[in-house]
Amino acid sequence: MLDHGGGIRKAAMFFGMAPEAWLDLSTGINPQGWPVPSQPASAWNRLPEDDDGLESTAREYYGCGNLLPVAGSQAIIQTLPRLRPAGRVGILGPTYAEHAHAWKKAGFGVLELDDVSSLDRLDQLAVLVVVNPNNPTARVIPRVTLLSWWQRLVRHGGWLVVDEAFMDADARESLTADTGAEGLLVLRSLGKFFGLAGARVGFLLGSKTILQAAQEHLGPWNVAGPSRWVAAAALADRAWQEQTKQNLTQHSQRLTSLLTEHGLNVAAKTALFQWVPNDQHAIWWENMARLGVLLRRFEHPKGLRFGIPGTESDWSRLAAALEIVAPKLIQK
Repeated sequence: MLDHGGGIRKAAMFFGMAPEAWLDLSTGINPQGWPVPSQPASAWNRLPEDDDGLESTAREYYGCGNLLPVAGSQAIIQTLPRLRPAGRVGILGPTYAEHAHAWKKAGFGVLELDDVSSLDRLDQLAVLVVVNPNNPTARVIPRVTLLSWWQRLVRHGGWLVVDEAFMDADARESLTADTGAEGLLVLRSLGKFFGLAGARVGFLLGSKTILQAAQEHLGPWNVAGPSRWVAAAALADRAWQEQTKQNLTQHSQRLTSLLTEHGLNVAAKTALFQWVPNDQHAIWWENMARLGVLLRRFEHPKGLRFGIPGTESDWSRLAAALEIVAPKLIQK
């Protein structure tokens, strides 16, 4: 099992602080997610059904023709390597580690590409995996560039797999509307922008051939009834989506200003997290954690990821922690 954000109970045990005493900024999940109302009893006491409206609502939201609901992006990340013969897989990194982990575990040769200039080897790849926007560096690759890579890959039967988990707040570079042809696969999730990580709902967008193969592998009822109900309702709530985009834009700028005021360099950001390269990432992480503020630290590349605080109390708490920690570490 790889390390991920969250893990409040583990942090609470390690630092001797109650779970409810923590401010968790480690996940990149919207802290003011879609407000889940009461659910009908049928969502709980009937088997999930494919004609409940989720697929049609999701196709309208993503602007695509074909998609498959799955139990979170992780289910597809682990499934895709089982749907094609072994070969060489390129991972444009540094990025979300589960992608490389899944392909390696399935017996594929994985080539981790550090930058775009390494893609002169594209014709040798069976699969190229790109996280866009990237996690944790927030790098965004233009849609036209990605489509040109897909066109090169598909000529020799290759796939372009694009993980768009953080795309919802600004979808201008999304490939969802381009899916349907062979070799172009897009992963989307309701865990980040919608703040519904616990529902475990994601989607695979691609050709009917690949979606059918994935469905046969995953089997029936791979998304629970209550999760399907919540996902359909959230995807249909356009008023909440538009207001949330505006709110996140404001909160993101506020976080940039706060971090900059305390001497931290925000190298890049999405609406839901900010990337701060820092060689002292481990020391920063520990000092903030001792004050009950959980960040996400990365070794490769070295840095910290800050999520968005959810309430005014959370903003005040982050500011107070930075007031204590920054003077000790920025001077070193």
